[in-house]
Amino acid sequence: MIRAALTKFQNKWRNYRHRFVPWIALNLRRNEGSLRHVTKSIQDKPIHDEVVSETLLKLFGALLERDGADGKQSLKETRLRPKVVQTKSNDAREMHEEGRMAESDDLIFQSMGFCIHRRPSSVPLAGVGVFITKGWVPKGTVVAMYPGTVYEAYEPIFFQSLRNPFVFRCIDGVLVDGNDKGISKLVYKSCSRRDMLGPYRLSDFSWLTNPKNPLAIGQYVNNCNDSPANVCYQEYDVPRVFPLELHQYLPNVKYSHETQRPIRCIVLVSLRDISPGEELFSNYYTIVES
Repeated sequence: MIRAALTKFQNKWRNYRHRFVPWIALNLRRNEGSLRHVTKSIQDKPIHDEVVSETLLKLFGALLERDGADGKQSLKETRLRPKVVQTKSNDAREMHEEGRMAESDDLIFQSMGFCIHRRPSSVPLAGVGVFITKGWVPKGTVVAMYPGTVYEAYEPIFFQSLRNPFVFRCIDGVLVDGNDKGISKLVYKSCSRRDMLGPYRLSDFSWLTNPKNPLAIGQYVNNCNDSPANVCYQEYDVPRVFPLELHQYLPNVKYSHETQRPIRCIVLVSLRDISPGEELFSNYYTIVES
């Protein structure tokens, strides 16, 4: 009984320790492969925000063209869709999902020159990983996005963070909860529906189940250990001039409707050319050296 309790505690500790500051401070130097060093905070961005905007505008524009010219999708239609799907047989649902995945692959390949998917990681016991499955990725390319609810440093996230390995901390203290299960999932869906503007959604919650935006799987990118990272995280504040009709493909939403700053997104950018079949690996920590 004691051994079972200790095992349970150890599992919980492994999930939580990466958010326990004293543990982080004591263990940073033990695994240099997990670290990325920059001399100034501005150097944390490997590409300009304008390049990120151009990439998202191109991809989201293609998604909008696929989904309909006006991009309008009412909450009523969104609520009705699962009921229609539930009437289909398992084989019909599988065929529908396979057809949709193939269509998404064609779209992202035509827009960006590569395809990206979740697969079992090549790292033992690492669970799910993210792979380039088709095409080549040049250095300095946006390859994925980190979805989730965006919290300011002072906003409550304690209960959402329990046993949650998907909480991303930005340099300025902003947190992004990329968990697609439990209370995190409920909070995201609630905030997303709250922020609807007439027929327009201002965020995408399809990443919680089957992402419409094929890049919205960045929370599953694993940490590099024995080899250098091939992608890094970049904080990106969506400009206010970003077209309203394209917001429906942004996989992030503010926790508080009253927050005045632009919506924070996290993109993953390639640090070198990436070949088809390669798994994406990042650095979990960035150290800004003065």
